[in-house]
Amino acid sequence: MQKITTFLTYNDQAEQAAQLYVSLFPDSAITRVTRYPAAGPMPAGQVMTVEFSLAGQQYVALNGGPHFTFTEGISLSVACQDQAEIDRLWDALTADGGAPSQCGWLKDRFGVSWQITPANMSELMRGDTPAQSQRRMQAMLKMHKIDIAALRQA
Repeated sequence: MQKITTFLTYNDQAEQAAQLYVSLFPDSAITRVTRYPAAGPMPAGQVMTVEFSLAGQQYVALNGGPHFTFTEGISLSVACQDQAEIDRLWDALTADGGAPSQCGWLKDRFGVSWQITPANMSELMRGDTPAQSQRRMQAMLKMHKIDIAALRQA
């Protein structure tokens, strides 16, 4: 059993969010859906929680109503193996109302912030010299989606 589980609270789209997320990552699945009982704060039968795993990590999504919202103060960070994985996840997570931000950050259509970056981001940013590291930092600060080739060129 995982000791710490990320708990995400949505207005009323927990199941749709979990379905999107598990479709994007290998070793992912929805493992349990519970529904509000008649005495609950939401209509009876509405999805209350969705337990799911993403790449082997456990999460719980709750439909808690409109007073719960997400902020950039917390994000899900994904270490991508290559540009193709960055492109695929970026496109899927910004689709249908998601929004790009800067330096590899985005918000999905549910308002959850994600960092979609190369697994070797630290190495890429370090560069071979202090001047190269500075050029790469300047290049990254101008990017929305991370472009590995452009960082290497900087």
